[in-house]
This record gives sequence, C-alpha cells and structure tokens, in this order.
Amino acid sequence: MSVASQPVPAPAPSAKEAGADERTGGVRLIVRLLQRPELGALLGAMAVYALFATVDATPGHRFSSIAGMQNWTDVASSYGIMAVAVALLMIGGEFDLSAGVMTGTSGLLLGMMITRYQLNVWVGIVVVLVFAAVIGAMNGLLVIRTKLPSFIITLATFFVLRGVDVGVTKLLTNTVRFDVSDHAPGFASAQAILGSTFLAPYNFQDAVLWWIAITIIATWVLTQTTFGNWIFAVGGDANAARAVGVPVVRTKIILFMVTAMSAGLVGIMVALRFKGIQSGQGVGQEFFYIIAAVVGGCLLTGGYGSAIGASIGALIIGFAQIGIIFAGWESDWYYTFLGVILFLAVGVNTVVRRRASSARR
Repeated sequence: MSVASQPVPAPAPSAKEAGADERTGGVRLIVRLLQRPELGALLGAMAVYALFATVDATPGHRFSSIAGMQNWTDVASSYGIMAVAVALLMIGGEFDLSAGVMTGTSGLLLGMMITRYQLNVWVGIVVVLVFAAVIGAMNGLLVIRTKLPSFIITLATFFVLRGVDVGVTKLLTNTVRFDVSDHAPGFASAQAILGSTFLAPYNFQDAVLWWIAITIIATWVLTQTTFGNWIFAVGGDANAARAVGVPVVRTKIILFMVTAMSAGLVGIMVALRFKGIQSGQGVGQEFFYIIAAVVGGCLLTGGYGSAIGASIGALIIGFAQIGIIFAGWESDWYYTFLGVILFLAVGVNTVVRRRASSARR
C-alpha cells in the first residue's frame, strides 16, 4: 500500500541567485549616513572634545567630568536655542542679523515692565514674546515686500534696536542696565522655570532642558510635518515651491517670527537668571548662531540643514570656549579657533555632500 508523498517546497533562491548583492545594504547605509547634514558636525564635535579633554590642565581633568559638562553645556545652551531657530531660517533661505541684539532688547523690555510699571513677571513675559513676534513679522514682511536681501533688512533692524536699547535705557535709568527685582510678583515661579538650575550639586542650567526640547521639536517639524517640507522647499527654490502651491510668504514670515521669539526667550532667561540685563547683551552673538548652524551642516544658499546639526555646532562652540580656559591657553585665541573650526566644517560638509551625491549615482 503506497502512501501519497507530500510535495516538498523548492528552496528559496539565494541572494546571489536572485541577482542581489549582499553589499548593497551596507552601501545604502553609508549613503544614508553621508546624506545626513549633521554628520560632519558630529565628527567635528568628537574631535574637538577629544582635543580639549587631552590638553585639559585643570586638576582631575575637569573638562571631561560632570562639573565640566555643566560649564560647556551652560555656554552651548544659550547658543543652541538660537542656533536651532537660525538654522530653520537658513534652511528657508534667509538670514537674521538682528537675532543677537533682540535678546538684549527682550530682556530690557522685561526689566522695564517689571521695575517701571510693576507688571506681573508672567504678564511681562507674554508681552515680550508678542513684541518679538511683531518684530519678526516686520522683518519677514519687509524682506518679502521690498525683495531686498534679508541680511540688509535685518542689519537695519539690528541698528535700530541697538540704538533704542542704549537710548531708552539711559533715558529711564541713567545707566545702560535694567535690574529685575526678585520681589516682583511672579518672579519666583518664572525664574524656577526659565532661569534656575537642576541636578544639584552640579547645577545645570534650565536652559539646557529648553535647548534639548526645542531641538527635538524643531527636528520633528522638519522631518515629520508639512511645514517642514515647506521650509526645505522655499529654501531650495522659492519660485518652484510657489508653483506647486507652497505658501512661500507665510512660511518665511513664520520663520522670522520663530527666530525673533527664540531670541526673546533667551533674553528673558538671561534677565531672570542674573536679575538684570545690560543694553549690550547679545550684540555680536548673531555670528555665533550662524557659525553653529553652518558647522551643523546648513547651507548658506538654503534648502539644506538640520536642527540637530545646529545644536551640535553650538556644542562645539561650548567645547571651545570652556576648553580653552581649562587648557590654560590665552582666551584671545578663542575667535581664531572658531574661525578654523568654521573653515574645517565647511570643507568637511562639502566633501560629505559630494561623496553622498556620487554614491547615489
């Protein structure tokens, strides 16, 4: 008596028989890594960290300790918050040279409302952020309406705000500083959220948490939302973006508003942390924000970059500022070092993008 045999399934073809190359997966991974804007900044950050950890002259090599981390994240956080906002604007194809002085203007406005008009601190914060949004919207509208380069429009805004900061402050206080009383209503709660510390006894600044949160939100916007696609589109080719229905005007105005409001937030943090602010606060720091964004992979021509890369660029600035002090070097070399880092970052990012393009072909 015979038993019917069960059909035996044919063995699956091997990757080679199917015409697939097992090396393809590895190549694709490398290409994806090379296409990331922040790759060059990450490699640079690792190199800069290793350099200053090696030359650290402090007892116990403080640079690479938690105490050292508190120092360089303190520097990097204030630059990082603004670098992320500036990176979004640069990806959208624009610049804002008033971003630095806007931090001082915002802090002075908060101090004036608290000390001169006895407003609740939280009310003052809302007013400052609304004021910053209006300035940002004006910058955006002027750029769109006049069709002048954004660096010209925002440079004019820089000088206007710089003069107002000094003139109004001296008129009201006979000094160049506004102090913020810690007895003002709402000061304690506002400072606890925006100008305090965490993780005692190391006392990391709250700005670090804000920096991380803003970087995460900006990354999500760029990679997961329609508005993020609009940012890349208007920065890459505004005319082509307009032709396919992207609201170019609205997108650029929102980006200018976000940049100005981020500057307002940093100014508020400074005023609450130090219980006062000087009229020169933030002047010149707009270049650091742009450096961080460029080191992080943003193109000056727009349409390319990332929030994470800008944050890494800010971290490199923090490494350099604190690392030079801990190494016992002359602080005058700080700006030279930043210039070298900028040159190297642009070179590395250019090579990475070319390699990624050739790998795709």
